[in-house]
Amino acid sequence: MVPTFKKIAGTIKSAFKPLIKSLIPVALALVLVFGLQNPDALAARSGGRMGGGSFRAPSRSYRTPARTNGGAMYGGGYGYGGGFGLPFMYGLGFGGGGGMFSLLITLAIAGFLFRTFQNTFGSDAGSAENPGISVAKVQVGLMAQARNLQLDLDRIAFNADTNTESGRAKVLQEVSLTLLRHPEYWVYGSVSNDTPKLSGAEAVFNRLTMAERSKFSEETLSNINGQVKQPKLAGADQGGALTPQSPAELLAMNANAEYVVVTLLVATTAKLQLPKINGENDMKQALQQIGSLAASGLLAIEVVWTPQADGDCLTSDDIMASYPDMKLV
Repeated sequence: MVPTFKKIAGTIKSAFKPLIKSLIPVALALVLVFGLQNPDALAARSGGRMGGGSFRAPSRSYRTPARTNGGAMYGGGYGYGGGFGLPFMYGLGFGGGGGMFSLLITLAIAGFLFRTFQNTFGSDAGSAENPGISVAKVQVGLMAQARNLQLDLDRIAFNADTNTESGRAKVLQEVSLTLLRHPEYWVYGSVSNDTPKLSGAEAVFNRLTMAERSKFSEETLSNINGQVKQPKLAGADQGGALTPQSPAELLAMNANAEYVVVTLLVATTAKLQLPKINGENDMKQALQQIGSLAASGLLAIEVVWTPQADGDCLTSDDIMASYPDMKLV
């Protein structure tokens, strides 16, 4: 019995030996990718966000069609003004005045006019209830030396009135201006613009927002719909700043800091014509368009940036992994 079991074990080992050898390179590759990567990439990344809004349907308003002396439609007291009402048809004497033939012609013309009214004004009403919306994203990757820009974003977040349309429009203006004033720090950029109907715009906007927020693990500063929050990080001081174990570690983390990424997300009734980012001029045009949007057309905005907390860093490896769509400016 014992030799039989050994023989079976040997047979199984021989059968699986080629498979085991083929899996060794795969295992080594996984170790290199996940086990030996930069430890800073695994560290908790901080981020800030501000914005708000509501995807309410625009109010409907109707105007009574103008009445002219030339017999415009819907003028007069007999409907279908200008002589196309029932009295006119019977007055022509089709079918002997009130006959079946006259009645059929009257119903045919009335049906035609009703369908014309429904197609013209009914489609307009439907469009007013579910208009097209521009949902856009403008993203800028800057050198980490733009520390003053990060401080400006913190200041805007603390003071912004994100609970009103005018306040949210001001956020876009101030953030866009802050970025436009520092083109010397621009390194990367990207733009996207979708045009869903109002009924689906909120889902598109939320998807973009969640995608950006998921790129950092801690929201260290937020101002959403007037609610300012600055939760305390694990291992952070009361101001939300990361506190490394030693001054040497702080210096090391700052030395690794390479980039800051700022993302502007908007949903607006305005038609945006954002350029593809192929250079500094394209980046400038995109920021100018976003920053000049009227408050009345803004449904929702969100500004997201990372890193936000002191001592946190964003490296070139992070840029390649989390922002593959950005191009060199």
